[in-house]
Amino acid sequence: MALITTGNGLIRDLEKFGALGVYVPLEGGFEGRYRRRLRAAGYVTLHISARGLGDVAAYLTGVHGVRPPHLGKKSTGSGAAVGYRYYVPPIVTYQLEQLPPKSKGLVLWIIEGYILSDQELEFLANLPKLEPRVKVVIEKGGDRAFRWTPLEKTLLAS
Repeated sequence: MALITTGNGLIRDLEKFGALGVYVPLEGGFEGRYRRRLRAAGYVTLHISARGLGDVAAYLTGVHGVRPPHLGKKSTGSGAAVGYRYYVPPIVTYQLEQLPPKSKGLVLWIIEGYILSDQELEFLANLPKLEPRVKVVIEKGGDRAFRWTPLEKTLLAS
């Protein structure tokens, strides 16, 4: 792996396939360089963790309800102690509305992607087909060198 990398191969494959599974060295640092290259190429990056996503389709593309930790507070006098439900706008749709005019699109960079199920990975692999301005990069695990494969190929392997 070169010390200084241009990232052109990653950007080219991301534009070609739409969704990539990446394997990064465990000591870190490489993903920051590639995210910087993506921003320099005209993309806006959104960095999120796969932990706690819940229903990926609802979280990213639909209005969904969340309940904060209730800490023993009740929403009604006779009901369960679950607290109030708050509705949150869809993350990807909201970010797409806020894109700068000259932006190429949104890159959704998801860390800890190894915990996602095959069904969730399949939705994320198809997300660029549903919304062409969205590209997806999922960190699937560790490796000795930074490498990537199309996300559909990682689905076939599992």
